[in-house]
Amino acid sequence: MEREIIELFTRHLGIQGDLSLGDDAGAIKLGDEWLVATNDMLVRKTDVPDIMTPEQVGFKIVTMNVSDVAAMGAKPLGFLFSLGVPRDIEMDYLEGIAEGIGKALEFYEVPVLSADTNEADDLIIDGIALGRTKRLLTRSGAKPGDLVCVTGDIGRALAGLLVWKHGLNVPPSTKKALYEKLLEPRARVREGIELSRIANGAIDISDGLSKELHLLAGMSGVRIEIDARKLPIGGEVREVAEALGLDPIEIALASGEEFELVFTVPEGRVDDLQMEFTVIGRVERGDGVYITIDGKRQKMPVLGWEHLAQGAKGTYREMFR
Repeated sequence: MEREIIELFTRHLGIQGDLSLGDDAGAIKLGDEWLVATNDMLVRKTDVPDIMTPEQVGFKIVTMNVSDVAAMGAKPLGFLFSLGVPRDIEMDYLEGIAEGIGKALEFYEVPVLSADTNEADDLIIDGIALGRTKRLLTRSGAKPGDLVCVTGDIGRALAGLLVWKHGLNVPPSTKKALYEKLLEPRARVREGIELSRIANGAIDISDGLSKELHLLAGMSGVRIEIDARKLPIGGEVREVAEALGLDPIEIALASGEEFELVFTVPEGRVDDLQMEFTVIGRVERGDGVYITIDGKRQKMPVLGWEHLAQGAKGTYREMFR
């Protein structure tokens, strides 16, 4: 249903000027630079696990928005937000959120430009981030011959969620590594700025690597080939997968809110990037997304987060409920 809602509004709103409705953020050309703007919403009922502190909630709303700006290759300029508050909310909880937002603004070195508050049935924080860049990265920029790459590692956010939901007994070091990504993710701002020099296409992992790759391939009109052996899956994710009888590759493909960047870069320029990343595949002519697992090439399933999904407020698929 989420996709249908987006398509409904896209039909009526259209594309105004240089604004792109299909990317991580919109962009308008101002002189020789692009002004990038995005908004992303957090709702306590669907987006906040019980183990998340109010400070982590506040930090995350900034991260969610700054990550979209980073995916467009832009340097963050400022943050704005609106706060919907239930009447019975505790002031201590709100103070924790304020502290978290403040820490995030300091971490990402961006000022708060405006804010608003109103009454709501649930805690809702709608954030907006602005940024600027001379060279814009989009989901439609991937080109045949590019290498497909990803920053960091993938799967820890969902693996941490599974540990919490199933009450899984794992070593403290494992839980720490998983909960770090689940509760305290960080946007790849420096990497996004670096990618704006060289990369052709980019997207951040907010709904799951699988869904992002399908979006990248579809909007670029290309085929993406992924080698499962190259996916940067940590030992903690494999440990959780084994304990629950799940496939670590599926966890990595479905894990949302990683806020890592998936990008494509010309093969001849990949060594020019001054950052850490992993090459996981390549872009070819054609369409669709394929993954090779144990020597067998197959269509990559669409896994990941879906708001307003059938039978759930948001789901990672039946296997992850």
